[in-house]
Amino acid sequence: MSRESAQWDFNPNTTLIRLLALNAQARPQQVALREKDLGIWQETTWSQWLSQTLQAAAGLAELGFTRGSGLLVVGDNRQNLYTGMLAGAALGGHVMPVYPDATPDEILHVLEQGGATFVLAEDQEQVDKILDLRERYPGITHIVYDDPRGLAAYGESGLVSWADLGARGAARLAQNPSLAESIVATAQASDPAVIIHSSGTTGKPKGVVLSHANILSGVANAYQVQAFGFGERILAYLPMAWIGDYALTLGAGVALHFEINIPESAETVLHNLREIAPSFYLAAPRSWDNLLTLVQVRMEDSTPLKKAIYHAFMDRAIAHERLRLEGKPVPWTHGLVRFFGEALVFGPIKDQLGLSGIRHAFTGGEAIGEDTFIFYRALGVQLRQLYGQTETAAFNAMQEANEVQLHTVGRPLPGVTARINDDGEILIQSGSVFQGYFRNPESTAQTLREGWLHTGDAGYLEEDGHLVVLGRLSEVVYTAQGERYIPNYIENRLKFSPYIKDVAVLGSGRSHLAAMICIDMEAVGHWAELRGVTYMSYADLSQKPPIQELLAQAVARVNAALPEGLRIRRMVSLPKEFDADDGEITRTRKLRRNVIEERYAPVIDAIYNGQAQVLHQARIVYETGETGVLERELAIREL
Repeated sequence: MSRESAQWDFNPNTTLIRLLALNAQARPQQVALREKDLGIWQETTWSQWLSQTLQAAAGLAELGFTRGSGLLVVGDNRQNLYTGMLAGAALGGHVMPVYPDATPDEILHVLEQGGATFVLAEDQEQVDKILDLRERYPGITHIVYDDPRGLAAYGESGLVSWADLGARGAARLAQNPSLAESIVATAQASDPAVIIHSSGTTGKPKGVVLSHANILSGVANAYQVQAFGFGERILAYLPMAWIGDYALTLGAGVALHFEINIPESAETVLHNLREIAPSFYLAAPRSWDNLLTLVQVRMEDSTPLKKAIYHAFMDRAIAHERLRLEGKPVPWTHGLVRFFGEALVFGPIKDQLGLSGIRHAFTGGEAIGEDTFIFYRALGVQLRQLYGQTETAAFNAMQEANEVQLHTVGRPLPGVTARINDDGEILIQSGSVFQGYFRNPESTAQTLREGWLHTGDAGYLEEDGHLVVLGRLSEVVYTAQGERYIPNYIENRLKFSPYIKDVAVLGSGRSHLAAMICIDMEAVGHWAELRGVTYMSYADLSQKPPIQELLAQAVARVNAALPEGLRIRRMVSLPKEFDADDGEITRTRKLRRNVIEERYAPVIDAIYNGQAQVLHQARIVYETGETGVLERELAIREL
């Protein structure tokens, strides 16, 4: 057993607060957290983090927070919010993070379902949101806020600053020397570490109850295939309400004593990424696409000499990587391409993107485009795919570094058993499988049956044990001719194009498939500028004939790989993006098909009635909560 693993024997029957205490004992002066504030990185050691967590827990207890109390957490990634989550779980409470841009109705649903009486808010904006909600949900007794700016004159009852909470806790700990030890011992491995809410694509989000043992089982399983090691350097930028962030930042971060770096704001993530150069990086396919688009845009604006050097090395490296993935021998020149390319092209690009220190790079959430995937591996970033769910604490299967196949998500992890039932659904058994949906026994009984988690995903296992995920089983639909397909499978492949941000594939019960497309404003806008295509707005750009042709070419590439009966025959470019505030997608950008089919019914009818154009009125929700209407004549294109 290594010196590092002697601290944690990978037995998940412990808690995050106990592992935090172990870290404070074993490496008290080692940096645990770094948070950028006013342009300066502020460092917190493991002993300091433990002290802050104990003070927060004692302060919450002083205010009446106890086992079973609900703590709603809302805001961007902040050190004190992470600390509050650990403190609430240490007391046996129900910690429920929500997305910082969640609407009042979405937050109200979580409050009512969880019965939360405490709220931990980032700043004035979030406090205002909660105070407004208290009129509809008077059960909120205390609102603890992190950033005090703008809140000095607030006189509402129950408002407590983070500094005041810590001071209360510190005084209580000083009065009772045994309290710290008692707090560390309070929570049990079977107690909830966090309650993460599902995306709610087909209904109201459900609270997924994940115990300390669930979280740590997932971490242990992923560690065994070298997803990460001890002491990784990470950037905590993923939404705190997403299981991927919790499992990495607090789960693996505490268990494997990562150095956790917290960006200054969502707007500075790319800049902070370059400063940090993390050793582990997880991002959704769209984020990897955006970084690739950034490279391509900068190369378009570069000098002819730089373009020539870039393509001389990058094109060869991509060709070599394709051969490698196909199991074919690479040319003898591969070593020369890598050696000189690293100095002239690959290294500088990785440095600019903040990927120069990457040892473990992952993508998950949905399928990633083949071109994007191969680009990063050719660049020298050993990108791998993983498959997980909130209900399994983020980790089910992942590719090993030396066994990457484009169409699979790798093998099920050690500690995870997967099988496919008769209707093609993926079933999972693992210590990371959740305890059930919070206060929802009916949904729990449907999902956990006979010792198996029914994932709701369709897929199959190949002979070598690799898992192929096709999409949501509930989304399997049929055309009028009886052709079986999963819309999400086709949509993901359409989104491989950098010019398509979102798309809804239609065709259930219809004679043919069609697509409603939302362009990627940044990528399409840059394409238009380089070619002299003028535009006034997103809506204007989306209807330009050259853009229509650009989208048609992207659809044609996907059609070429589809069976005749499942090819997209008609398409329309929408005048606005699908928006979470409008209820069209979830906060994790999953389509709410029932909302889209209702809201765009006139467009859908026009597509299948053979019309060449349709007048569409799109409902828009502004940041103030007010609504408006965007009216536009949309062209419907035959393919």
